[in-house]
Amino acid sequence: MKKNKWWKSVVAAALAVTLVGCGAGEESTGEQGGGAESDTIEGVPERFAGGEETKIRVIRKIGGDDHTAQYLAGVKEEGEALGFDVDVFTANGDTARYHDAISQAIDAGVDGLILSHGDDAATYDAVERAREAGIEVVTFDSIAELEEIEGVTLTSQDDEALATLALDQLVEDFNGEANMIYLWVDGFPPMVRRNNVYQEVLAANPGLNELERFGVASEDTSTQTQNAVAAMLNKYPEGEIDAIFATWDAFAIGAARALEEAGRDEIAIYGIDVSNADLQVMQQENSTWSYTAAVDPKLIGSINLRILAKKLAGEETPQTYDLEASLISRESLIGGSEPVNMVNLADVIEGWGISDAFEEEWMTILKEHHNQ
Repeated sequence: MKKNKWWKSVVAAALAVTLVGCGAGEESTGEQGGGAESDTIEGVPERFAGGEETKIRVIRKIGGDDHTAQYLAGVKEEGEALGFDVDVFTANGDTARYHDAISQAIDAGVDGLILSHGDDAATYDAVERAREAGIEVVTFDSIAELEEIEGVTLTSQDDEALATLALDQLVEDFNGEANMIYLWVDGFPPMVRRNNVYQEVLAANPGLNELERFGVASEDTSTQTQNAVAAMLNKYPEGEIDAIFATWDAFAIGAARALEEAGRDEIAIYGIDVSNADLQVMQQENSTWSYTAAVDPKLIGSINLRILAKKLAGEETPQTYDLEASLISRESLIGGSEPVNMVNLADVIEGWGISDAFEEEWMTILKEHHNQ
């Protein structure tokens, strides 16, 4: 009997422990949503459902301008909203630093790469190595040969449209007859595409006369452009230059400063790209920066990140994608009661900075989850 009572006591104690354990588990479930399953995010791709860390590296070859800052901000904000760990880097035109950063990212085993302005064969080799390592890749304004690498998406601002918008306006304003300074630099895929349009427009309008050209991509592009344009102005008295076509906003800013210092407000600038600094210059009193064709750089960054997120989720993405361009006039900027910046530019340009391209419902769920 004593042995039997002892055994019953053991069983009762064990049951008590089990019940207490179950009770604790039920209480935990009520507070946290079910133990291990509480960390699962419903309604998103399996890749992101468990909340594992996703490491993204964004590497841009050119830099030192507001356009770059806006682009990187767009990528970083969109990625961090989705819960990704996003690290950005700009090489400021230094090829060695650019490729070293890519190699470091590959060796670190990041999940995704966004590369901007890769313009050489070494970029092709680097992207190929990244893909072999299982890293998803999206590129912006980079060499067309990257299309040959499976799984890579090439994005651009539709450079042909940008150049066409600006040059068509120039041709219209001067009835196809103008003496011009051309600000352009070779070697970058977007510049090559813009130059192709420029050459076509020159051929179609024999009244357009290129007097001189200049272009350099560096940390102080605007300053070097300002000095170069100032020197050109000394060679051509008032009335001998009608317009400047600047294929990059860093060129346009430098040109605008040179014209202001020389008091040459008879020369009109037609540019490409836009930023807060650009808008400020265009709205200055007596500014001759008449038009700029552009895509919101922050939106470009956001869309690049969305495409990369879809790749990581195993979803289908296009091989190429061009973002729609808009033409911004100085007249439209100075017509309101308040200064125009990148935030309220949408009040002037319909649809500016807004796009649901590649925006999936599961991305909204992820953003809401990580915003809690």
